[in-house]
Amino acid sequence: MTDNFESDFSQGSHSLLIDRLRSAAVLIAIALGCLFVDAKFSTAGTEGLLLVPLLLFFALGTTWDVTSLLMSSGRDVWRAGCMIAVGAISLGPAIPALVNAASQLSGGAIGAYPRDCPIGQLGWVITMAIASVFALLIREMRSYVAVVPEQLDASTAKVDSVVLPASSSIDRTMRAAFVSLYVGLPMSLLFAIRGLGSDISTSWGLAALLTMIATTKSADAGAYFAGKTFGRHKLIPRLSPGKTWEGAVGGVVMSTLVAMACLRWLFPALVSDAIPLSSLPSTSWAFIFGPALAITGMVGDLAESMFKRDCGAKDSGNWLPGLGGVWDVTDSLIAAILPAFLCLAAAA
Repeated sequence: MTDNFESDFSQGSHSLLIDRLRSAAVLIAIALGCLFVDAKFSTAGTEGLLLVPLLLFFALGTTWDVTSLLMSSGRDVWRAGCMIAVGAISLGPAIPALVNAASQLSGGAIGAYPRDCPIGQLGWVITMAIASVFALLIREMRSYVAVVPEQLDASTAKVDSVVLPASSSIDRTMRAAFVSLYVGLPMSLLFAIRGLGSDISTSWGLAALLTMIATTKSADAGAYFAGKTFGRHKLIPRLSPGKTWEGAVGGVVMSTLVAMACLRWLFPALVSDAIPLSSLPSTSWAFIFGPALAITGMVGDLAESMFKRDCGAKDSGNWLPGLGGVWDVTDSLIAAILPAFLCLAAAA
């Protein structure tokens, strides 16, 4: 996303910049509203359920953009299957919270999700991921068109030449599986991050989620301003001509500062005052958290740039005026979610 931002600005696209700012402001306002509702009304064991609509918007919107790029470049993919698979994988970790919510609404008639159940949040992610891949395979098996022999040597029972199907089942399956796992697995960890530290406070995971998003996206701003001011040396011009090494350093510095600010002030502000300071992550985590999320976020950004270039597209979509598609917003987050989850889980 930063790459597009720099190129548009350098071309003097003032109206496009205004559209970007407006779309970003609307997205931020909606996200903060959802986060406020979740913080206000979540109960123990149901953390994150009120964020499901927001999660599905970004997960399914990204899936739509990725599949659109593939199809527009002549690469066949089962979009509906990808959407269903991504939705199932993304919501896998929400199953325990859904059971707990049903238990609370029924007054205990439905039992709460067992805390010692061997299939926890991450277990449901794995279950949904494996089930989705095999569901995609079964769909391809049902619609498979067999290879038609043109000539068969009866004496050797060997096919001398064959006519392959116009659209390969293997290729379609691999594309659908990749899209489902590439989007679904990271998005599922967003819900898992919201559930971290629930034994400490229902707001611990909310602070962790906000810290992760703010740290990752601040790298975009830091990279833009540093690249615009000091940028001289191209990072990977064949993928993203607008990115520079100086911008990358600026992104790392900015994300580290934002991570430090979140750990220093955001966590204490959101987590109850009754919680001892020892239960909050140390600000020293920022020196690991910030660079890790900035660097992986850049990898995610460059990965999307590679896809768009290979498909001959400038933006992943047109859902968001000025920003492009939903994938143009989630590209860095998708790659940064795993290290963020590992760091925050270690700090919880």
